[in-house]
Amino acid sequence: MQTRAFGSTGLNVTPLGFGAMHLNDQRVSEADAGRLLNQVLDLGVNLIDTARGYGLSEERIGRHLAHRRHEFVLSTKVGYGIAGVPDWTYACIVAGVEAALARMRCDYLDIVHLHSCPLPVLEQGEVIAALEDCARAGKLRVVAYSGDNAELDWSIACGRFGAVQTSINLCDQQSIPQRLKQLQANGLGVIAKRPLAGAVWHSNQRPDSYCEAHYWDRWKTMDLDPQGLSWNELALRFCAYLPGVASCIVGTSKIDHFKHNLMTLTQGPLDAALQQRIQDTFVRHDDGWVGLI
Repeated sequence: MQTRAFGSTGLNVTPLGFGAMHLNDQRVSEADAGRLLNQVLDLGVNLIDTARGYGLSEERIGRHLAHRRHEFVLSTKVGYGIAGVPDWTYACIVAGVEAALARMRCDYLDIVHLHSCPLPVLEQGEVIAALEDCARAGKLRVVAYSGDNAELDWSIACGRFGAVQTSINLCDQQSIPQRLKQLQANGLGVIAKRPLAGAVWHSNQRPDSYCEAHYWDRWKTMDLDPQGLSWNELALRFCAYLPGVASCIVGTSKIDHFKHNLMTLTQGPLDAALQQRIQDTFVRHDDGWVGLI
């Protein structure tokens, strides 16, 4: 795959990245996890995204990809879950970075996000300083924020982050186009999460989970015409080729599904008129819709 510049960070990433949350699924055997991870790299994908909150994910990445560390950009998220250390403190951030290094058996992390950190904590600055100190110590390369809404706006404006990860899809367009323009202008790398909107079009009824339920409502309200494309193709091509998006991450436990998504992106961007129609439809129906974390 061709790569794109990840903002002004000096990193380059593939337009499709692998979201490793599904590796926490106990139904995915250790052998299958290893095959999946290595096959993703064999396909030419070079961005793997995980988080401390994804359970087995970091450990499995370490077990199966440590020997190929030079082949990919490794992104994770911290801020919580360190035994005996309060969440969202300087000590918790530093310990989270150290734990990620140990779990993934590497000497450095490429991108480390504060994982949906609350705005009052961001404004205090302590957790950002912790990541900055880790960067100065050579433990990570890019200080980043993962989240949406007011927290995302503050993170863009503060000038202390090199990258962000935020929800962008057919049903979640709060970062289009103004935030993306600002992110580009500030040189921040952008990873789009949830590009398939939970694939709500595969459900016969409103899903139970919070985000997917809201995406279902929005999808039904927008009543888009995919113009002969599958919903997955429409969604991926819409998201991946938005100006300012460096990569969109898709998670799966099935390599065939991932291959299909990869092939979808080789079709290039949507027709410009269709791309604009999707954005106009969102704006027309937006009834206070917020970015979903």
